[in-house]
Amino acid sequence: MLSVVGLLLALYVVWRVIWPLKLSLSLRGPLGLLVIALALHHRIVARFAGTMASPEIPKAVIAVLATGFTALLLLALFLIVLDVALLVARLLRAPRAVNALRRPWLRPSVGLFALLLSAYGISQGMAVPKVRHIDVAIEDLPTAFDGYRVLQLTDIHASRLLTGEWVAKVVAESNAQQPDLVVITGDLVDGSVAARANDVRPLGELKAPDGVIAITGNHEYYGQYAQWMPALRTLGMQVLENSHTVIRRDGAQLTIAGVTDPVAARYGLPMPDLDKALAGADPTAPVILLDHRPTLARANAAKGVALQLSGHTHGGHIVGMDQLVKRANGGFVSGGYAVDGMSLYVSNGAGLWPGFAARIGVPSEITVFTLRRRVAPAGE
Repeated sequence: MLSVVGLLLALYVVWRVIWPLKLSLSLRGPLGLLVIALALHHRIVARFAGTMASPEIPKAVIAVLATGFTALLLLALFLIVLDVALLVARLLRAPRAVNALRRPWLRPSVGLFALLLSAYGISQGMAVPKVRHIDVAIEDLPTAFDGYRVLQLTDIHASRLLTGEWVAKVVAESNAQQPDLVVITGDLVDGSVAARANDVRPLGELKAPDGVIAITGNHEYYGQYAQWMPALRTLGMQVLENSHTVIRRDGAQLTIAGVTDPVAARYGLPMPDLDKALAGADPTAPVILLDHRPTLARANAAKGVALQLSGHTHGGHIVGMDQLVKRANGGFVSGGYAVDGMSLYVSNGAGLWPGFAARIGVPSEITVFTLRRRVAPAGE
């Protein structure tokens, strides 16, 4: 689907920008083919170097391709806006507006702006995420956990673009927060265990008194799920697959549950199962659920979850695009939500997939939650 949409937009850009240029056919032809190749570069790279999920090409090449592809998408969007405005101007018989919108330099200039904006977006996508601090009130949280600090990492996407050096910086920033617990809500890696061994190694340096707990996202399934599970545990993580663990303090308990990702269905692996994850858990202990996707938040709230931590959406990548992304994720895309008595937080993520590496107005993040006790009013 991505390739089909990209190809259609590329043909539109060629028609509206490349073909009208006052250049010889020997120049317009190759330039048009370059635009089409950018639209299809995921397929081309997957054919010769890795997969669509994990392009195994140099970092600089991935960055250049990502910049070109994002510029293509932005330019196509801007052209649609201009052409709609041109159509309206013609219908309203506004000759000055028509002439202004048909100026030969307008669309090439917009193309240059799209390229510059794309380059900025890729730089933001590759930046080390900033720390965001959030207080979360949990009803009848045991006093022993009032002030407890949980650091969430998600969508790290260690790859040839976001390499071990970048991951090490994320780990250093995370450790500097001195959390009580670190949780990772999926999409740690893009690629095979062999390809990403050096890139994920810094994750073994994450430190917290109550350890590091992780779940899988959809991208772990794209890159050797069965091999990644023991590999992640070797890094010192407790990986929850439809299971839970208990954090204890001064006789009080906090349940941390984790579920798998729905893409497991493609591979004949266990689907997410919250009932199984909570089997045997103390019904009086507050539950923090790690679920890569926010889609099932309402169903999870109905089962007594106090706080759900998710990722997957990357916050929508670009301001405006978040409105499309949230439609595919149960209406949730970025930040905190109150969902039927449950708190949901959808992180923008620390990293992103190399195939669409832009962030414009949607910064990456490392999120630190401070749990606060909220006493239910009498009569509730």
